[in-house]
Amino acid sequence: MMEIRSYRRVFDLERRIYQVDRLRLNPSGVPVRGVVYFLALVAGSATAARLPGLAAVVAQTPWYMRDVALPALVAAVLTLIRIEGRPFHLAASALLRNRLEAPKRAGLDGDRLRSVALPGGRWYPLPILMLPDGSDARVRKLRYRGPGAVVVAVPHRRRLTRAGVLRRRELAVEELAAATRVRERQVIVLERSARMHVG
Repeated sequence: MMEIRSYRRVFDLERRIYQVDRLRLNPSGVPVRGVVYFLALVAGSATAARLPGLAAVVAQTPWYMRDVALPALVAAVLTLIRIEGRPFHLAASALLRNRLEAPKRAGLDGDRLRSVALPGGRWYPLPILMLPDGSDARVRKLRYRGPGAVVVAVPHRRRLTRAGVLRRRELAVEELAAATRVRERQVIVLERSARMHVG
């Protein structure tokens, strides 16, 4: 019987090398990703040794450090690193793409507005129809700009006010005491850009 403490170990498959010909390696195996990192680092150090600016610096280090020890150490560290659960090469490429790509803004295509937001962008909903069922004990507070119609089924008082920085005219609807009764629902029709404040 085997105890599994994390299913990540079961489903996160990683290719490993357990032996080379008759030579047995580490019992847990050597990750193929680590071997690829090692070969890439050796190729990078060989390329750096031929570049005019870096050749003098690379030539100072002994060959066994430059070609074996440092690439093996860095490859082992890169194999162990996991950023947000992803292997180093996937996380590094995602971070690099994020830095190099042009920023995407919702609703913009260059300097022009787009009709549809880009994936991952902000979505602006269409006009919403709000139909409270009247089960609240009091009038809901809201601001509304026409065109549209509002049905008021509670005792209320209407008055014109000026609100905001620009002091625009606004219809204020205030609830009255519950003692007064309203015989029937009253409909308030607002024209385009007319404003109403309730509560």
